[in-house]
Amino acid sequence: MGKPEDIRQAILDFASKGAKTKFYFKDMMIGVKKTIPDAGASEIKSVASEMVREEVLELLSTGSSTMYGLKGRGISVEKSGDEGG
Repeated sequence: MGKPEDIRQAILDFASKGAKTKFYFKDMMIGVKKTIPDAGASEIKSVASEMVREEVLELLSTGSSTMYGLKGRGISVEKSGDEGG
């Protein structure tokens, strides 16, 4: 089990350093697990959801699925015209 603050930092690192500005949860989970191998999917999802509530991350709906992105990086929810989830 990873600590929430460690998972949060791993998410921020993944979101800010990746080539893609928007990413699926599965890709984010793989990125976090490279840093924190024992972090569970539910832990990562919980921390990511908290970061969305804090407006650190944003959600972007592609119609059939939802992607995450670091707020202010790439096309934002406001610019895309999406409701954000």
